[in-house]
Amino acid sequence: MVLSGGLVLGLHTLMSLLSPHETGAIKADHMGSYGPAFYQTYGASGQFAHEFDGEQLFSVELKKREAVWRLPEFGNFAHFDPQNGLASIAVIKAHLDVLVERSNRTRATNVPPRVTVLPKFRVELGQPNILICIVDNIFPPVINITWLRNGQIISEGVAQTSFYSQPDHLFRKFCYLTFVPSADDMYDCKVEHWGLDEPLLRHWEPQVPIPVPDTTETLICALGLALGLVGFLVGTILIIRGTCLSRARRSMTHCMDQEEAEQTWTSSEFSENEELNAIIHFDFLILRMSM
Repeated sequence: MVLSGGLVLGLHTLMSLLSPHETGAIKADHMGSYGPAFYQTYGASGQFAHEFDGEQLFSVELKKREAVWRLPEFGNFAHFDPQNGLASIAVIKAHLDVLVERSNRTRATNVPPRVTVLPKFRVELGQPNILICIVDNIFPPVINITWLRNGQIISEGVAQTSFYSQPDHLFRKFCYLTFVPSADDMYDCKVEHWGLDEPLLRHWEPQVPIPVPDTTETLICALGLALGLVGFLVGTILIIRGTCLSRARRSMTHCMDQEEAEQTWTSSEFSENEELNAIIHFDFLILRMSM
């Protein structure tokens, strides 16, 4: 897109405050905004939108001439005639020349947009997903957003929203791409805007975990097997050693019990012999005295 430096932008916003409180202290629980509505001479484009509490409910674009709800479910609970939005754009267009004269034909200031690309869901190769290109800080609201895959323009599975307003009177836009992640594909969100010296490309590609080489897996398995064998051998040695020590303790205890028993038997036999010798000696003395 060859962008021209000339832009005439008309803005019309009608603010309505709901649920006012006591007199003298005006407060608002909720805020509805018919706007931003704008018309610009570049491409004869314009947009009318309705917001509630800062969130856009629907918009009417001059070229599409229909009400587009931000979520399709909103259309089940409310209805809006797009002719009312087109009438508001027509009013802005009618007063555009007056606005241009009052501004002394001063051109709008071009603000460079910010671009962010992210997936809607956690990325898994081969599983369908959605890439979201978020472009904010837009002014004026004239922009081209294009998806590229491996450097080639993508047209299928692409959708984008209308312009959403920001509190600082700038705009935001979302562009979606339905895709299936592949390790061989790379994506770029290309943004063209008057605030940029050249088209801005925001790159994205799936972060694929690096597979472990087969040699590394084999080495890890061999190391684990070796550690298991070492643990088995050490455990077996400890069990055998414990068994041997237990048997040695039992043998030592048995020998000590035998030795004590032998010493007790020897000492008791010696005492009996001494007593027998004393009796014999006493009898011999008695016999000798009688003779």
